[in-house]
Amino acid sequence: MAATGLNPDRVAARERVAVVAGAALLAAGSILVGAILPAEYGVDPLGIGARLGLTAIGDVQKKIASFEANRAAGAGGVPVVAPQERPYHNETVTFAIGPRESVEYKYRLAKGDALLYSWTATVPVNYELHAEPDGAPARYAESFEKRNASAAASGTLTVPFAGIHGWYWENPGETPITVTLSSAGFYTMSHEFRKNAPTKTRMFQ
Repeated sequence: MAATGLNPDRVAARERVAVVAGAALLAAGSILVGAILPAEYGVDPLGIGARLGLTAIGDVQKKIASFEANRAAGAGGVPVVAPQERPYHNETVTFAIGPRESVEYKYRLAKGDALLYSWTATVPVNYELHAEPDGAPARYAESFEKRNASAAASGTLTVPFAGIHGWYWENPGETPITVTLSSAGFYTMSHEFRKNAPTKTRMFQ
């Protein structure tokens, strides 16, 4: 009868394969724990990554991820580029304001439009930058900035809603003054309001 049982050569070959596979897994695990985790994720359970300087790579990755997350959150969905179908306009206008008198000057702007502006007054004035939203009740206005005794202001207004946006200047003194405004934006019209005077409207094409 033929001999039965396992072939010694096959058994030895299987053992060698098992040893090699085990060694490969051990090496892979060591690389994962000692190099990949510290470098990619900043996790260094054995302390090898710190000695090799690999945790610094993980720290950089964390800082980059945190920076990108904070930047995305801070952007708040504001587009980098906001295309416009119409050209922008710019103008420089002056307003003579008598003692104890006032003037309002506002632009019609759509939601999301940006208005660049700079104004100066020959004497400090009281002023307010505000807007009247479309559809709001009569005499309703939302204030963005309000100050007394100011002779100049510059900035950029990003419009939060469609409506008319602009300034109220008041001359608190006893001498006539002049306010000069320079602006640029995608406005379509302007309105000048004075007490006991008809509204002056200008269209921009």
